[in-house]
Amino acid sequence: MAEVQTQAATKPVKKKSALREWFDSILFAVVAATLIRWLFLEAYTIPTGSMEKSLLVNDFLFVSKLHYGTRTPKTILQLPLTHQKVWFTDIPSYLDWIQLPQYRLPGFTSVKNGDVVVFNYPGCPSRPPDGHGGYDEYPVDLRTNYIKRCIGIGGDVVEVREGQVFVNNKKFDNPAGSQMQYLITADTDINPKFFTKYDITLKGSDTSDGKYIYLIEATSAVIEELKKIDFIKGITPKTIAKGDIDYRSNQEPFPHNAKLFPWNFDNYGPLLVPKKGMTITLDEKNIATYWGVITVFDHNENAKYENGKILIDGKPITSYTFKQNYYFMMGDNRYESDDSRGWGFVPEDHIVGKAVFIWMSIDSEGSFLNKIRWSRLFSIIR
Repeated sequence: MAEVQTQAATKPVKKKSALREWFDSILFAVVAATLIRWLFLEAYTIPTGSMEKSLLVNDFLFVSKLHYGTRTPKTILQLPLTHQKVWFTDIPSYLDWIQLPQYRLPGFTSVKNGDVVVFNYPGCPSRPPDGHGGYDEYPVDLRTNYIKRCIGIGGDVVEVREGQVFVNNKKFDNPAGSQMQYLITADTDINPKFFTKYDITLKGSDTSDGKYIYLIEATSAVIEELKKIDFIKGITPKTIAKGDIDYRSNQEPFPHNAKLFPWNFDNYGPLLVPKKGMTITLDEKNIATYWGVITVFDHNENAKYENGKILIDGKPITSYTFKQNYYFMMGDNRYESDDSRGWGFVPEDHIVGKAVFIWMSIDSEGSFLNKIRWSRLFSIIR
């Protein structure tokens, strides 16, 4: 019997062009960076002083998505590695034609009191749309990123008394880097280098009866040092008296009803933070406080606020059970922070992740050799 032997034809492998090699490498890098950014860690920069001196302007930090659980994408038609706009332009980087339901993958912890948290700014439906407090119309996952310290979690009662925060009627431990405003009185004109030496922010100065008066922002540790200096004759916390209008922000604090809540940023609350499964009676004060949560953030499709009442499916309701947890966030620099005192609660589905460590810090005003704040590199955020 004749034996037939076949031999597979071999074709030489076509070598990729240099252009194709570059394209494949860039594509792999973009896909890998997108996955890492979504699932594990994302880099952020501190643009403002709302967290000083805990976090400084131009601190570069990493935020963990794993701690609280990564959110599944909501807006999927978007250029990779962008947020709201195409780089260096005002062109939107996304299309909102497709919006997926959003879920959170399991994390290994939950948001706790004192955590430094990055979240999407929710805005406030009851605050005028002035670019600062108005409701942010971006999809949830593309709203502006804020970073603050979590003061209250769902079920907590938050209050500020003479600038000091209390949670559930207990004094909240001030972070080491938190700042307050003080009036200091001296019997001599203080050289500006003095304030630089002690890392003090000078907000204003005046003279009266031969005394020199300075309005400063400083940490409690710095204030203790100033008390030891002989030419410093007086140190007084500068807070807004209970019931007075908040002259710093020139706005009514949340929930923006001075008649029912004559609060300011230094004397605020008590305010109950909504918790998933918690039921409240919708009396006048609770309606004024929570109508924005119920009608905008708590995923009720047919909820409206009309004539002082909350309607769901066209019918007024007298009680309500919250569908998700909420948080009360504040900046450590209490007088330079646009936070929950101004616009209200952060919904759980707006939580991005936990700030974990600083990998780079740049002082824009430093000299050539001191541009980098070396002591802050790879420091843990507390």
